[in-house]
Amino acid sequence: EGTKQGTMMNGIDFPLVIDSFYLVAAVLLFLGLKRLSSPATARNGNAIAALGILLAVVVTLLDRSIEREGFYVIVAGIVVGAGVGAVLARSIQMTAMPQLVAVFNGFGGAGSAVVASAEYLRLADGGGGIPIDVSVTIMLGTLVGLVTFSGSIVAFTKLQELIDGKPITFPLQKTISAVIFAGIAALIVYLIAVDDPAATAYYGLVFLCLLLGVLMVIPIGGADMPVVISLLNSYSGIAAAMAGFALGNTMLIIAGSLVGAAGLILTQIMTKAMNRSLVNVLFGAFGAQASSAAAGGEQDKAVREATPDDAAVAMAYSGTVVLVPGYGLAVARAQHQLKELSELLEERGVDVRYAIHPVAGRMPGHMNVLLAEADVPYDKLFDLDDINDRFPNTDFVLVVGANDVVNPAARDEQGSPIYGMPILEVDKSGQVLVLKRSMNPGFAGLDNELFYKDNTMMLFGDAQESLTRLIGAVKDV
Repeated sequence: EGTKQGTMMNGIDFPLVIDSFYLVAAVLLFLGLKRLSSPATARNGNAIAALGILLAVVVTLLDRSIEREGFYVIVAGIVVGAGVGAVLARSIQMTAMPQLVAVFNGFGGAGSAVVASAEYLRLADGGGGIPIDVSVTIMLGTLVGLVTFSGSIVAFTKLQELIDGKPITFPLQKTISAVIFAGIAALIVYLIAVDDPAATAYYGLVFLCLLLGVLMVIPIGGADMPVVISLLNSYSGIAAAMAGFALGNTMLIIAGSLVGAAGLILTQIMTKAMNRSLVNVLFGAFGAQASSAAAGGEQDKAVREATPDDAAVAMAYSGTVVLVPGYGLAVARAQHQLKELSELLEERGVDVRYAIHPVAGRMPGHMNVLLAEADVPYDKLFDLDDINDRFPNTDFVLVVGANDVVNPAARDEQGSPIYGMPILEVDKSGQVLVLKRSMNPGFAGLDNELFYKDNTMMLFGDAQESLTRLIGAVKDV
């Protein structure tokens, strides 16, 4: 009765007002997402989208159907969540950004699953059965949300190196996963079709969904983490949209659908950049056999080691230099040193550009985030498609901690696991200097023929230390 009375206030259609503000919030989300398409406007776009979400939350709190006790709980959650977010934003290292994104995805999925579960238990306790459309969305929200949560936790532990980052496989793994999925489907049908299902059936569904998420991610190796993170991001959005349908909340449906669609598009971009299918990424256990193959193959070949002085002279007297960052740059936290080196070269009249591969690092846009932190101008960043044609006319290429994305085997060796993957064709340039800790293979577990080419020099050591030595050497030229 209180809810009905709250629908009109001083002659104002209150639900219509709420929906109108939801529309404004949705427009802000659209604008924010549009501005995220460019590094130059991404920060502003993020702020606009955040404003849209804040508006949606505030408007939802004004809904008079929310009881006072619930109102206080939600406000407390906003305060605590904002405080935790502020601390993380200030303290998190750029090297840990992939782990943070994985945790965000997981909590987003968990939140949607909790909402779906709470709605299911509330309606089940009320008796009278649950409408089939609501029941379907609740079950889908539970499935996708919990798979996202457990899968993201596994991704986090792999990225944090709490467990082995290589693919983890065991006999009959795919068969077991298929059986678990069939069990989940059977439980969902039972819970929807039966008017008064056993409570244990829903708890069994929760357990199987969590287990499926674990089994989906453990066979995926570090080389495929950018795809996994973008896919789990999409899952978290889909779970939110399902929760929105269950609750009948328009804004939650819109926001979840946007996240889900954006994540799927990004996943497609990632798989295309790796020349892999999504099925192969999820079930191919890529890298499990490659590591052993790389261990004994070409590591006895000779490489040409460079001194910082030799490399500095070659760079300083080059007309064009391309810098290729990889995950090793993130590990060494050397983005500021790379920026300083580029500025020194530009002062000498060298044309310096940065080449960014879509799957360099451990999450989509990882290198862009690192270089943005060092205030590298956006117009200096070039995608793979924009820079590859320039390499034959480039005098010098500096590769910092990248491996698989510059491996010529993807172009030249049909038997290679990465054959067909678009790479930065740095080997076509005049001279290449690779900064690397050791000759260990990259995430794909493959040796790199680039290291043994006549026009390639190697400088071993921590990337930050090596770049500092190069900076000093360039100053002395």
